[in-house]
Amino acid sequence: MVRERVFIVEQQVPIALEWDGLDQMSQHLLAVNALGEAIGCARLLDDGSIGRMAVLKEWRGKGVGSAILKSAIAINQQQDKRNIRLSAQMHAVHFYEKFGFVKCSPPYLEANIWHVDMRLETKIA
Repeated sequence: MVRERVFIVEQQVPIALEWDGLDQMSQHLLAVNALGEAIGCARLLDDGSIGRMAVLKEWRGKGVGSAILKSAIAINQQQDKRNIRLSAQMHAVHFYEKFGFVKCSPPYLEANIWHVDMRLETKIA
């Protein structure tokens, strides 16, 4: 529901691009409010990629995205993933930079939205 509201309705991402067939083989994170309602999400792929991160508009700026991203990073680190990466919408680059992600590609269009690839190299003992 979160992805549908954020990506398909709000950002006009085509349905076929959003539901790409990778959900069944992914690990999913879900943030819920005090009533147990979904307010944010992310998807983790086996290769260390964090994707489909979204927070409902009314919950943005309240720490939900930060909590989801911290959890996603921690899970990848626990699974010994050394190169965590994501595809960031350009308006969100500064958000990811606060967590140590760095741009590693030129900007490109995906679903008619400008993105850039970012990575976080982690030190695992």
